[in-house]
Amino acid sequence: MNIILLGPPGAGKGTQARLLEEKYGMVQLSTGDMLRASIKRGEPLGLEAKKLMDEGRLVPDDLMIRMIEDRIQQADCQKGFILDGFPRTVKQAEALDAMLDRHHKNLDAVVELKVDEDALVERVTGRFTCAKCGAGYHSNFKPTKVEGICDNCGSAEFVCRPDDNPETMKTRLKAFHEQTAPILPYYREKGLLKSVDGMASMVNVQQSIEAVLKSLRKG
Repeated sequence: MNIILLGPPGAGKGTQARLLEEKYGMVQLSTGDMLRASIKRGEPLGLEAKKLMDEGRLVPDDLMIRMIEDRIQQADCQKGFILDGFPRTVKQAEALDAMLDRHHKNLDAVVELKVDEDALVERVTGRFTCAKCGAGYHSNFKPTKVEGICDNCGSAEFVCRPDDNPETMKTRLKAFHEQTAPILPYYREKGLLKSVDGMASMVNVQQSIEAVLKSLRKG
């Protein structure tokens, strides 16, 4: 089964993709991670992208599509994939459809994580991570049991993502509305769009997404 997870930054797409990956053997395809890995491995597409980025230019859609095209043909993607962070525009969605058609593949669903944006800003801007083991916390919703000490490994070193602040978050939400939100009607017209409550607990969001997948299998 091949799906896209859609939603504004901080909606929990990456978390849910990892949970689906663990349970169903689907492969999470985060284009940002794919791009960084390709550059690190010195692959032709990665080096092409790095050259553009070093020049201060955006990575073009066709290069990202080629990277996804290469990835979905690998053996581990045969059980299905989860696109996280792509497509971001209608043009990218159209290019993705055309590429999948060439390989006789299709999307089974586009799952939108609907969120309350004011609550989302609060949820995202309180996040911090253990610098040693990567355990995630939140100053309001999931603080450490002992202040300043990681529950998992006992480290006292923590990091915050530089873009996890209210101003940056509002800018990212604005960009989402202007660029990405228009692809929702695109997929709705194709009958692929399914919506779940992205503000529910992680477990409840997971169950809602799994319910969507089960309904597709029955269909």
